[in-house]
Amino acid sequence: MSVYPFSLRYVLATLLAAGTVSAGPAYAFADDDARRAILDLREQLHQMVEQDRRIRLEFADQIEMLRNEISSLRGEVERLKWVTDLDKRSTQDQSGGFGTVVADPQEQAAFEGPMGLFRAGKYKEAAEGFALFLDAWPTSQLAPEARFYRGSSQYATKQFKESIAGLQELIATTPQDPRAPDALLIIAASQIELDDLAGAKTSLQRIVTEYPDSSAAQTATERLELL
Repeated sequence: MSVYPFSLRYVLATLLAAGTVSAGPAYAFADDDARRAILDLREQLHQMVEQDRRIRLEFADQIEMLRNEISSLRGEVERLKWVTDLDKRSTQDQSGGFGTVVADPQEQAAFEGPMGLFRAGKYKEAAEGFALFLDAWPTSQLAPEARFYRGSSQYATKQFKESIAGLQELIATTPQDPRAPDALLIIAASQIELDDLAGAKTSLQRIVTEYPDSSAAQTATERLELL
């Protein structure tokens, strides 16, 4: 059912009819009455057109809002996929992947504390714990791991700028660390979140160029095709 009291076709037909009648016999309509009728009908037509315009604008706004929500949800799904992947990698370290053990039990315990928080999904607390560890043992053998998981935790809590800065420090100080390619992947993901697509492309291309044999290289190649 139409939202208008009259259809446009009906109003236009009535306008034409009114114009015709006004030219007919004097007993049909007085000139003033005919003019008023035409003006009234024109006003109704104007109101209907304006109402139609407002409805179209409202629909356009709603569609744009839905598009933004879908884009935001896609970004959140992508971020959660990254976090899930990071959880898997931390489990790999725990079972004998890249994990490092140091002689000082206090130092080891200071690292394992935030690492346990990371594995439990408490990323904010984990980032703070890794930061404290790096303040206390900046040259530790565990420092590269601490930087990687601090940056990963910051990414998980949407601290994208902080994540980029910390992971860039990891790559600058230990470029041959096994986690360096993954660090670049997280940097690229953070840059995408910050709408820095040029920076993300550079980070991904760096993985392909500098770490071609890493598992991250294939992921980087796939993401470059999407950007």
